[in-house]
Amino acid sequence: MSVIVTSGAQLMCSFGMAPSVLNVLPASKILCSGVPPACITDMQPMTNIMPFGMCTSMANPQVAAATAAALGVLTPQPCIPATASPWTPGSPTVLTGGKPAVNQTCKCMCSWGGVIQIVNPGPATTTMIP
Repeated sequence: MSVIVTSGAQLMCSFGMAPSVLNVLPASKILCSGVPPACITDMQPMTNIMPFGMCTSMANPQVAAATAAALGVLTPQPCIPATASPWTPGSPTVLTGGKPAVNQTCKCMCSWGGVIQIVNPGPATTTMIP
């Protein structure tokens, strides 16, 4: 059994300091209880995935520069998500607009090393039984 993620789902990044929200545009013209469901390509920074407050990843050039300027004391900087690959693995049985849907076990990688995961699948969820 899997829960399909919808717009408004709560996300968390392993290097972020605050939760964020998944914004799904209604491009597929499909709704789950009146809310668009997410597909694996709904991972565009600042469109689908909003910032996670402050970033603590030393792989982020802004964090590395601020930490170096503070003589090695970790100095978090504002998060700007840098996702370049789709949500994985995606639902093997449910398609949204011809692409696999995002379920509650999917993860998305940030280029700065963070793992973005679903904390709450959204205000309107549909349980799919395989």
